[in-house]
Amino acid sequence: MCALCNVLTSMHWAEEGESRRARALRTRFLQRLLDHFGLTLGEWAGSVYVVSDRKGSTAVVQDIGTLWSTAERLARRPLDPLDPALLESLAPVAV
Repeated sequence: MCALCNVLTSMHWAEEGESRRARALRTRFLQRLLDHFGLTLGEWAGSVYVVSDRKGSTAVVQDIGTLWSTAERLARRPLDPLDPALLESLAPVAV
């Protein structure tokens, strides 16, 4: 999906019509993902995300479409979603 969607609508296409449960699951996954990069993610009023680094810098993100670029700005480096250590940390634990 292109960035034009962000201009035409205030909601990211992946979040349209989702339930509270789906948003909570997505937020929990994003929290795990961003924790790997030293960032935290929270929700405010169930409508916006709050991204913070461990030094206290915080940014409000309207949708997941802008989340990654905001996270990179706060981390002050590019974040690789295919980082082997990240993928290892997200892999299910074998029992």
